[in-house]
Amino acid sequence: MNVTARLAQIAKQLPDKEAYVFREERCTYQQLDEAISRFADGLARLGIRRGDHIALLLGNSPQFVIGLYGALRLGATVIPINPIYTPEEISYILHNGDVKAVIGLDLLAPLFVEAKKRLPLLEHAIVCETPEGKEKGISLSEGMKSFAEVLADGSRDFTGPELGDDDVAVILYTSGTTGKPKGAMLTHKNIYSNAQDTADYLGINENDRIIAALPMFHVFCLTVALNAPLMNGGTVLIMPKFSPAKLFQLAREEKATIFAGVPTMYNFLYQYEGGSADDLRTLRLCISGGASMPVALLENFEKKFNVIISEGYGLSEASPVTCFNPLDRPRKPGSIGTNIKNVENKVVNEYGEEVPVGEVGELVVRGPNVMKGYYKMPEETAAALRDGWLHTGDLARMDEEGYFYIVDRKKEMIIVGGYNVYPREVEEVLYSHPDVVEAAVIGVPDPDYGEAVRAYVVSKNPELTEAELIAYCRERLAKYKVPSAIDFLDELPKNATGKILRRALKERLASSHA
Repeated sequence: MNVTARLAQIAKQLPDKEAYVFREERCTYQQLDEAISRFADGLARLGIRRGDHIALLLGNSPQFVIGLYGALRLGATVIPINPIYTPEEISYILHNGDVKAVIGLDLLAPLFVEAKKRLPLLEHAIVCETPEGKEKGISLSEGMKSFAEVLADGSRDFTGPELGDDDVAVILYTSGTTGKPKGAMLTHKNIYSNAQDTADYLGINENDRIIAALPMFHVFCLTVALNAPLMNGGTVLIMPKFSPAKLFQLAREEKATIFAGVPTMYNFLYQYEGGSADDLRTLRLCISGGASMPVALLENFEKKFNVIISEGYGLSEASPVTCFNPLDRPRKPGSIGTNIKNVENKVVNEYGEEVPVGEVGELVVRGPNVMKGYYKMPEETAAALRDGWLHTGDLARMDEEGYFYIVDRKKEMIIVGGYNVYPREVEEVLYSHPDVVEAAVIGVPDPDYGEAVRAYVVSKNPELTEAELIAYCRERLAKYKVPSAIDFLDELPKNATGKILRRALKERLASSHA
């Protein structure tokens, strides 16, 4: 089974059920399934074949859903790309990913023209017209086709080839902390199994209406807020982009039952004065992932809005979900939960041996969700996949009840005078201060201790001083863990999903000292 075949099954079982809602548009499963077949056939008529690579550079929209599932039904491999990446970043992925066709916004048309000149493999550009593009007078260049044209050219009777479980369905380029991004190859089995296992664990079914505010090009949204509900007859409430005001309105008007977001989104919702528990009264579950959620934020949000947050864990290489806090047992704040169905996590030392309960080591994962490998990177693949286990690079511990806790990224651990300092531990203390809105901690060179702790904070109190906050930390942390300096910023740098980028803070510090 694969996601596009499963969607066709749902369309037969629940033809008139709403598959998605987007602004004023309401689309049933039958209508969506027919659009997917027509788009797949339209691609085939352009000469795109099974195994060809298609890049998807779109925001949250019906075109993303149809483009993704249409390409998969044809047997093509989809490479989702953040459309606001720089031309250099996009060009690297198009080149490295051996892309034959792009489906993207009309605002990117000039970039596609240049890319076609330099990339001999790139044959087709399928463009989605936008109001912004029309305002700027962007027209389709020769050799480009509009998304609507490709859709209109295809037949709804198209069925496509039989797909193998181990065929590569999606290549996700990871935003690695160092070097160029790596393309994690996820098979049809990987993405289908993880969508279903996540849905089973969280009880996602045809009665659910899930808000898709996370970017669809990111694997968190792709699996949890798109594939999981569509594989089970749910309705996806598509938000073009995240906005606290619009999310509260959408949840209230569409009677949403599930919201999936990253901690930054929850922070924005919590801080927004116009939202109330009444707006979220129909939610049965909130899901958090993408980064560790500060315990203070989790508890404050739940108290204010009267809704439970289930924190989980995943990574692109695992399609992505490996853990979630269970719904049928006590949820533990600060924990990423327990193994989801069919997936096994464990904590190991540098020799790959499982460490005792409570000890810190590297989190490793195995299951049907684990990637095939990195595209054209055999050495990196061999380093990540060892003895049947995916090595995540995250430091974790497990308690006596099988709940896992992420301590920090292995590469981001700070060593102060021989002592290990985990940035998250310091950040938790900073977040517990009533005036702190956001916090991030990095290690900086220190002539005496090797490294020192430096913090970056967004405060809602302009009177809060560095000295006051350092004193607050001294009361709650061992001396070597206390920040040696705290910088106050208007906002912290984040990626497209809202994850705080410690790397950008390090670059900022380096450039200020240059």
